[in-house]
Amino acid sequence: MSAHSPKEKFEKLFNNEMEWEEARSFLIELYEKGETPGEIATAASTMRAHSIKLPIPEALREQAIDVVGTGGDKSGSFNISTTVSLLLASLGSVVAKHGSRSITSKSGAADVLDVLGIHLNLTPQQQVQMLEETGFCFIFAMNHHPVMKHLMPIRKSIAYRTIFNILGPLTNPAGAKKYLLGVFSPDYIGRIAEALKALEVTRAYVVSSDDGMDEISLATTTQFAYVANGVISEGVIDPQEWGFAPAPKEAILGGDAIDNAKITRAIFSGEATDAQRDIVTLNAGFALYADGRARDMQEAFEIVRAGLESGMAKVHLEKIAEVSRKLA
Repeated sequence: MSAHSPKEKFEKLFNNEMEWEEARSFLIELYEKGETPGEIATAASTMRAHSIKLPIPEALREQAIDVVGTGGDKSGSFNISTTVSLLLASLGSVVAKHGSRSITSKSGAADVLDVLGIHLNLTPQQQVQMLEETGFCFIFAMNHHPVMKHLMPIRKSIAYRTIFNILGPLTNPAGAKKYLLGVFSPDYIGRIAEALKALEVTRAYVVSSDDGMDEISLATTTQFAYVANGVISEGVIDPQEWGFAPAPKEAILGGDAIDNAKITRAIFSGEATDAQRDIVTLNAGFALYADGRARDMQEAFEIVRAGLESGMAKVHLEKIAEVSRKLA
């Protein structure tokens, strides 16, 4: 291994063996030249090695899916990925949701889950218990990545994004094997798909919409790469082709954590607007397909719609909150 190999540099970075200026220059240099799939995969596996992992049984790890975005799209939408994650758990998926408090939006995953009554600061053992009992757990990034403590000030001293904006979704401490992963720019779809392939995920959709969201959009088409069994295919998702009425971005705007929790509850109790319900259904369908729980997209959307109409998601959300408080 050369003294300047990416692996060695990332090891130095995560071990806090780099001087401030060297670390800062390294992150800026990566950004300016554009991170390669190899660098992203190497950084992610090194960061995973330094994380506090969940002691998850292998059979459960194989089932685990994460629905997550890089953030940074500044779309102002409600917490779509978090709502989709809770909905999937009510449909029988095993959802290991990795996230944090808000960085670029008014409400991050942790903020909205907190308002929904879910206890966030569980031990890794308690999180595994949550997964086993409810099919859902929240893995609070700041409790699992202690290396970020010394890196955060360096990251904050840089005026634009760094590789860490990409690494968050790729460093799930449960070692999730399946993903619906949104990225802030279509330029990164292929690179992140290649990195996921190198990290040996089972199946994953990597998506970025043509109106700049790290979700599948109702307003326009969304570019995607699909990773399955080590093969990457690419394409475009047109929601109208799947029977979804187009809706402008303004129709799915959120607010703070309290506003966004109300939207999630409204979707689960059948009181949301068509656009709010549809964007969750659209994203949940692709997540369910990536989870291997539907033969095709049409069946995936049918399962999601039936789940929402049955009221299961509303009941299951209360169960998740109750179990989290009981374990705390």
